Amino acid sequence: MTEIAKPKPQTKRYLGLDLSLSPGLAVIDVKERVPTLVYAGSVATDTEINDATRSVVVESFIAHQVYAHLPFDVILREDFTAGRNKRATQTIFNAWAAADRALHSFGYVVNEVKPVLAPTTVKKLVAGNGKAEKKDVAEGVRKYLRLPSDYKFAAGYDDSDACAVILAYLIRESLIDTEADAA
Repeated sequence: MTEIAKPKPQTKRYLGLDLSLSPGLAVIDVKERVPTLVYAGSVATDTEINDATRSVVVESFIAHQVYAHLPFDVILREDFTAGRNKRATQTIFNAWAAADRALHSFGYVVNEVKPVLAPTTVKKLVAGNGKAEKKDVAEGVRKYLRLPSDYKFAAGYDDSDACAVILAYLIRESLIDTEADAA
C-alpha cells in the first residue's frame, strides 16, 4: 500500500501597521496556528520638522522593513475614522499615504478586511477590554506571542500596537490558538 505524503505546514507572514507620523510596524509568522514575532519596531519623527519631511521618514522606515522582511501574505492596519481635531486627522492620513507609497513600491497594498479593525476591537481582542491602556495591550501581545514578561517595547508602544493589529485579526478570524480554544 502506498503511503500518501502529508503536505508540509505552511507559514503565513503578516505585516501590521500602527500608523502615525511616528509609526509602529510588526511582522508575525504563523505556522500550525502558532504566531511568532519576526520583527517589531517603530520610528519617532521629530515634531519640529515639517510634515513633508516626517512623511519621507515614515515612508523610508516602512519601505526598509518591507524590503527586509518580504514576502507577505497579509498586510493589515488599524482603521481610522476621525482624529481628535483637524491636525490629528491630517497627520494620520499623511502617514497612511506614506505607508501606501512604501507598500506600492514593492507591489503591495493593505488588505481591506471586513469588518475593519477598529482601535476598540483591537484592544478588546488582545487585552480583553476595548478601552485598555497601551501597557495592557502590550501585556496581551507578550502573552499571545509567548514573549518574556520583561520583553521591552519601544517608548509609546507603537511597535506593540502594530503587533496587536495582527493578533486581533488572527484571533478574530480563528487563525491562531487561544486559551479559549483549549477549553
